[in-house]
Amino acid sequence: MRILVLNGSPKRDRSDTMCVTGAFLEGMNEASRQEIRIIHAIDKHIQSCTGCFSCMKNGGSCVHEDDMREILEEILSSDLLIWSFPLYCYGMPAPLKALLDRTLPLSGMAMQKVGDRYEHVGQADFSQLRYLMICGCGFPNSRHNFEPAVAQFKLCFPGRHTIITVPESPMFHAPEAAIVTEPQLALVRLAGKQYAEKGEIDRPLLDKVCAPMIPEEQYAAIVNGEAGAHGNEAAAP
Repeated sequence: MRILVLNGSPKRDRSDTMCVTGAFLEGMNEASRQEIRIIHAIDKHIQSCTGCFSCMKNGGSCVHEDDMREILEEILSSDLLIWSFPLYCYGMPAPLKALLDRTLPLSGMAMQKVGDRYEHVGQADFSQLRYLMICGCGFPNSRHNFEPAVAQFKLCFPGRHTIITVPESPMFHAPEAAIVTEPQLALVRLAGKQYAEKGEIDRPLLDKVCAPMIPEEQYAAIVNGEAGAHGNEAAAP
């Protein structure tokens, strides 16, 4: 399987969320060898969409000449897109959002009704694609945090999507937290293996992967204690 990872964290490989994504990919490789490419959005020259719609009217040709042309080719030649990003202001970091905006050339101006909503008709064939969102945040719970990002992802990719949300993700780079992070990453690897074998993750396993690793109050107390000396970085892993 050709897998394209779109990493939205400006920390690149040091991203807390990428710890989860890396474990998921390890699990997929346990099932069968995967062809994986990782793009760090922060390293790419991606200009902001101007909303001129030239791409939707002219066969996918954008007015910008930047790295998005190559990225779109990578997307179309992939089987699975993994959107890996930390939660920034309840959504994607700006570099990844710019990349998402610039996927507009894949769609045309024409619309069609699908179920109870209208969608643009594609200008390219990407029917083979599946979509996976892996999102981490520094808060101790999932409630009232991930909902905006999840809603956007479901609307952008209404079919063949899987969503993994991981609270308390700064713990993955804390050596003293290994007693809880290592078992959690083992669950993530199991989820990756299951996804590679079945194309989905069983609900009970997915719930465990998305659950807090330690009690919410305990995590908040730890973060607040560190914040007094170092500043609170938990909201932007």
